[in-house]
Amino acid sequence: MKNLFLTTITFLIVLSAPCLLNAQNETIDNSIQKRTQELNQFYDILSKTVKKGDFEGYSNLYHQDAVVVFTAGEDKKSVPVIQALNKWKSGFEDTKSGKVKAQVEFRFSQRVGDETTAHETGIFHYQSYNKAGEVISNYYGHLDMLLVKLDNQWKMIMEHQISDATPEEWDALSPEY
Repeated sequence: MKNLFLTTITFLIVLSAPCLLNAQNETIDNSIQKRTQELNQFYDILSKTVKKGDFEGYSNLYHQDAVVVFTAGEDKKSVPVIQALNKWKSGFEDTKSGKVKAQVEFRFSQRVGDETTAHETGIFHYQSYNKAGEVISNYYGHLDMLLVKLDNQWKMIMEHQISDATPEEWDALSPEY
């Protein structure tokens, strides 16, 4: 009788295991999908702040203790975000005043994380133009981002501009976040 009971329990566990795994996988997939949607909205907002020259809105997307790392080009350094923002401020002001037009787009090769953390790897494409429509900047750069979700908002805690990228590398990545 004891063996029959154990056999029955074992049989029921074996039969229910795929259902439990499928439910767990669905939960994980839903969590990934939710995080990805939230981060897509984050990058849409980031892009809009650049396009509008909204320095305050852009600055608010960073955690106050964020770090920006530059390893593209000759001047390799890591700086507090406030230092990077001070350097970028005049570009935002020029955009806001209409002196220049600017835009940034993102494409990703890897996106990992959980409900409150994210590590994103990809390429950003920054463009700016003068009033006559002439190109001032047309830059592709490899990028790593670390983000945390605090008080239901995603904040960048580390931006790493790794190296120059090419239009071909950009084109190889899906335009869909």
